[in-house]
Amino acid sequence: MTSKRNLRAAVCAVCCIFAAAFPLKAAQDAQDAQDAKAFDAHATTFNYFFKDGDMDFHFGTLVLGAAVNGGLEIGEAFYAASHIKDGDAAAWHAQWAALAERVAARGQAALAAGHTVSAREELLRAANYLRFSLISMLPDNPEFLKRGARVRELMRTAGPLFDPPLEYFEVPFEGRALPGYFQPAPGNGPRKTLLMIGGGETFAEDLYFYIAQRAIERGYNFVTVDLPGQGLLPAQGMVFRTDTYKPMKAVVDYVLSRPEVDPGRLAAYGISGGGLFVPQAAQRDPRIKAIAVSSAVVDAHTLFATMPAATATAQDMAAWSSFHSGVVHSICWRYGVDKPTDLVAANKGNTFTPAKVSVPALIIVGQGEYRSQEVRRQQKIAMDGFPNPAKKMVITPSDEGASNHCIMENRTLVGVVLFDWLDTVLK
Repeated sequence: MTSKRNLRAAVCAVCCIFAAAFPLKAAQDAQDAQDAKAFDAHATTFNYFFKDGDMDFHFGTLVLGAAVNGGLEIGEAFYAASHIKDGDAAAWHAQWAALAERVAARGQAALAAGHTVSAREELLRAANYLRFSLISMLPDNPEFLKRGARVRELMRTAGPLFDPPLEYFEVPFEGRALPGYFQPAPGNGPRKTLLMIGGGETFAEDLYFYIAQRAIERGYNFVTVDLPGQGLLPAQGMVFRTDTYKPMKAVVDYVLSRPEVDPGRLAAYGISGGGLFVPQAAQRDPRIKAIAVSSAVVDAHTLFATMPAATATAQDMAAWSSFHSGVVHSICWRYGVDKPTDLVAANKGNTFTPAKVSVPALIIVGQGEYRSQEVRRQQKIAMDGFPNPAKKMVITPSDEGASNHCIMENRTLVGVVLFDWLDTVLK
């Protein structure tokens, strides 16, 4: 009798476990379906350090991803992170700025003593740390422009310490200047060139740490620039626009004026919003001989319409951390709009036509980002429309830590995929 009671109890317990599990599974399935419909550019495949999602995305991708290209030291980065209150924008700003000035002081001392390699390494990291301190900082903060100018000063001080030097330049455009950097590959005569373009939150300095070293090692000149909406340009009234091919033309004019550049082997690579700006320029400018994007943004209007930040309610925004709120409102400033919901309308007409991009085209998209239905849909439109037979799409895998938006967390893999393909199509 006792054994029967025990059996009934065991069966009942199992049934209760399954009854509890099924609602949980259903809820998870529903959440997965919702995640696939939305496009959260700052979603991560796994957690790096912080509980705040936006802070964790920036730390795991923009920050830690820069280590491979001399943009940080792991010990320095985790020391700063360990002193930042989760989700607190002010703490983030303070810790990265303090670290930047400590490292900069060491770099300036090395420079004064004639230790050029040490000076270059320290000054570059200092510039990058100070750049990190600008993430989520609103432009009305008096530190914003001051620190932004200091980032550029540190990079410009480090530039001549390279061989060949990393040069700062400015491209005239509509009465203003588009700032950028050019580093020639070693050698003589015209060389292959990579022009790298960022997206909605980037500074030209970010893109140096993204892939410049990978380009130079493979014999490519490296050039990058801030377009309207990027870097500090919105402070001059130069916000994002739907005809970015116009400033891109001015940039290509400058690049092709350099004797180091082979006009038959100029490639452009765009990440995030650059996945629209680069092909939009290429469909109108035949001087760009190959393009790559991470990933393709065929229509920014429909993509923004699926972003949680751009569709957030007042109740949603009230629950945001100070860090996430600062990031979102900084993007609004770059588009010249007041509210996150205005970002959708600001991108109406912000498109490119794949069928008009006649050059070889490469799409590199992280597996995690590819989960989004809208991202997947736009990659298919691009791949179906690109007419050149040398087109290719590579989905980088989550199990190699290459999953998130822009794949900043595995820049070595991006370099392998990008340059091996470019070497083939730019023969």
